[in-house]
Amino acid sequence: MPAEIVRENPARRAEIVGRVPVADAAGVDRAVRAAADRQRSWREVPAGERAAVLLRAADAVEAMLPGTAVLLARETGKPLADCAGELRFSVAYLRWAAARAPAAYADRETDDAAGRLVLRRRPYGVVAAITPWNAPVILALLKVGPALAAGNTAVVKPSPLAPLAVTRVLAAFPPGLVHVVHGGAEAGGALVGHSSVHRVAFTGGAAAGRAIGAAAPAALTPAVLELGGNDPVVLLDDADLSDAAMDRLVMASFATAGQVCMAAKRLYAPRSRLAEVREAYLAAAERALVLGDPLTEGTTVGPVVSAAAAERVRALIADSAERGTVTGLGAVRVDLERGHFVRPALVTDVADDAPVVAEEQFGPVVPLLPYDTEDEAVARANAGELGLGASVWSADEERAFAFARRFEAGFTFVNTHNRTGMALHAPFGGVKRSGHGREYGVEGLLEYVQTCAVHAPAAFRAGGGGMDAGAYPL
Repeated sequence: MPAEIVRENPARRAEIVGRVPVADAAGVDRAVRAAADRQRSWREVPAGERAAVLLRAADAVEAMLPGTAVLLARETGKPLADCAGELRFSVAYLRWAAARAPAAYADRETDDAAGRLVLRRRPYGVVAAITPWNAPVILALLKVGPALAAGNTAVVKPSPLAPLAVTRVLAAFPPGLVHVVHGGAEAGGALVGHSSVHRVAFTGGAAAGRAIGAAAPAALTPAVLELGGNDPVVLLDDADLSDAAMDRLVMASFATAGQVCMAAKRLYAPRSRLAEVREAYLAAAERALVLGDPLTEGTTVGPVVSAAAAERVRALIADSAERGTVTGLGAVRVDLERGHFVRPALVTDVADDAPVVAEEQFGPVVPLLPYDTEDEAVARANAGELGLGASVWSADEERAFAFARRFEAGFTFVNTHNRTGMALHAPFGGVKRSGHGREYGVEGLLEYVQTCAVHAPAAFRAGGGGMDAGAYPL
């Protein structure tokens, strides 16, 4: 990799948004050692004061929001409204985490007939956070926020495709607590394998995830991994096809040009309602989808992130056209040749073994597939090695929740999907090959502490009566 990363605007290929220096192994080593030095004093700071640091960072990010949203739109190609929304959500998350971290990380003590037990929540030390480009700010703060609140320090390696806005945001934390290193696989490997890194948190693609999954255990470093998904959507025979519901479903597939791990990627509809669903979906796409420059008001879909991504998605659409029917969606309000633009597309009349169905598209194309029975729908939805998200749509909430139990997914949405179904208190993460560990919720906070026990068995306390040496307790 060259000595610096030059980031172009994917909507205007001739425009350079910014540059960042690439860290070599020595640079990564310096960052980790500095973080380790700082952590020794940071872990002694009271939990309430650590939480207050998150609150001050949230205020700082909120103050820089307008300009940072523009920067984020220029480097990622996401519509400006999407970028502003990500930043607002990031601020809300920091405040949520700050409010709950002291209680989550407090000692737990019981003193009863079984004895006295104190459970301590101890930080790991240095946390390595490796983040993707598609939601770089919130996905960095989901790691950095709880890590710092728990008494860790952090070294963050952003994606080379989105290094700028996240670096600006992370500067909102006090010096020394968060270090940023830039680069590709070499920097990532040096970071994950460093002997002073004691926890790894990664969000990204399967290939990089496998590399990190191999490197972290080699160094005996535990990791939180979120590796993407091929999320199924099952519309039951009583699903609401109103304009509002279908607009939600369309944007669940095409927000951020479909480049979202938890996007709605496979749509299953009852065969008896297939034509009705298709027409409602096409009408919603006409209302909701506007392909255009991310900085232009009214744009809801921007370019894909790179030339390689555009080439891959176009090849997927071409393959789908040979196997079935491809319908272009929404309005186009930009010269497609100016950037890495791909018009959103709906694919019908393809089999489950078509790449657009069997593989994560990670782009603005989605298949609509008929099913005949609910058992069939469940079996097809659960096919494959990924299990991040899923959704079920029904007018009967109890029926939807009962159906949701049958998904092999870490997070199931009901009557929505993607970002509209998220909540700060709801833990998110995958099963199967979609990773392990959780973000959001108290479960996400607890990923950054180790539970250590101090125990005085009742038998050996004053008046306890004792126990034979070497005996097992009952």
